[in-house]
Amino acid sequence: MRGAALAAGLAFLPLATACSGGGEDGAVANRKPPEISDAPAAAVVAPAKVEVIANLTGCKPKIRIDADELRQGLCHTGKVDYSITTFPEEKYKDTWLESASIYGGKYLVGSRWVVAAKPEMLEGLRAKLGGNIRQLQGIGPNPAPSTS
Repeated sequence: MRGAALAAGLAFLPLATACSGGGEDGAVANRKPPEISDAPAAAVVAPAKVEVIANLTGCKPKIRIDADELRQGLCHTGKVDYSITTFPEEKYKDTWLESASIYGGKYLVGSRWVVAAKPEMLEGLRAKLGGNIRQLQGIGPNPAPSTS
């Protein structure tokens, strides 16, 4: 039920802001047009449901985790598998990233969502979804320097 309310709220948000009055006479006519981002759909989507983000990447996800703190879906394509994880609050995403940092790697991170994929796929996904690519450090021994 909570998810349906959130989805409905997100669906009506662009309509509510587009239909708001200009305030001052002529202010609407003098406004600059909105800037176009690298991923125009991302402004409408994020934060969103796993299924909405997956649809933007051209996949139908298989939901692996459906919990209060997060939802995670796996996308399988002929080339690669990747996961999309969404969070009801930013603090849950931050905790997830902190936990994932022990493994290291690169992730595409947006507003209350994370995509885990092969590093070479992240730029293409970023063009569709927006977000930022983040490198997590990882823990463990560093390789010894080469003696040759």
